[in-house]
Amino acid sequence: MAADETRDGVDLTNLDQALFDGAGATKRDLVDYLDAVRDRILPALRDRPLSVIRVRPGQAPFMQKNLPKYAPDWVRSVSLWAEASRRQVTYALCDDRKTLLWFANQRAVEYHPGLFAGGHPTHMVLDLDPPEHDDSFSLAVRGALLVRQALEDAGLAGAVKTSGAKGVHVFVPVAEDTAMDDLAAATRALAARAERLDPALATTAFIREDRAGKVFLDSTRAGGATVVAAYSPRIRPGVPVSFPLSWSDVDRVSPLDFTLRTAPGLLKDADPWAGQMPAPQRLPADLVAEGHTIPVARVQAMHEGKRRARARRAE
Repeated sequence: MAADETRDGVDLTNLDQALFDGAGATKRDLVDYLDAVRDRILPALRDRPLSVIRVRPGQAPFMQKNLPKYAPDWVRSVSLWAEASRRQVTYALCDDRKTLLWFANQRAVEYHPGLFAGGHPTHMVLDLDPPEHDDSFSLAVRGALLVRQALEDAGLAGAVKTSGAKGVHVFVPVAEDTAMDDLAAATRALAARAERLDPALATTAFIREDRAGKVFLDSTRAGGATVVAAYSPRIRPGVPVSFPLSWSDVDRVSPLDFTLRTAPGLLKDADPWAGQMPAPQRLPADLVAEGHTIPVARVQAMHEGKRRARARRAE
């Protein structure tokens, strides 16, 4: 297939095709955006196993974890055991402009890196998922402010960004020698403490039907989970992007303020995600200890789901 353009040795094709239904953007717009923000998004991807969500013309979006066999040999990769699927997965490592452009040409719109690099976890993350509501984002913001208060009470600090959808992500960088099970425990405890600050607003209930219209404080992102990277586009109408916020402005914005078209101009020469990220922190012993007393949400939900199914069959 003839290239429309070549950048950094990467052939770019079909640039004038629509990106996806409702995008209001072309593949060229995606390529141009990712190239414009490469110096910001690449640090969020570098050395991390990467999953992407691609969208091909006429097809539903799909998540790609395994690096395709047809990938160029200059795309670095790492092979890891995926516990959820019980298989070995060869993930791409998107470390440079050339690889990012190759992914853009593959119509990879969303970038979901792992939360570890070099074999160790790097961040504690809470994903604030609001209920379907006319004011979903403002509810997510109120939940994030609870998390911020719980962090401050524990002597910790974090950075906040839009998810690019209706939610908010809070990232807390952790010391390099943090054990994965302690990180997972501390994340559960932090969510529980934030919930206790306003149980009418926030919940840690993993089962959706138990959330009663509250903001879900998702504490399950530790371990092998991924979170969409800062500056990554999302497959949503208008192509919003996950965008860093200052805590002082978090309640003054809308997710649609930050799109593939607007974000580069808002950034200018700055990298607010790097600039607002605190230094790595040690997790307080009491937070870790509290978390180890809290059941793992997914496991607890699985057992509860089975119990409820048995109860329904017995009726």
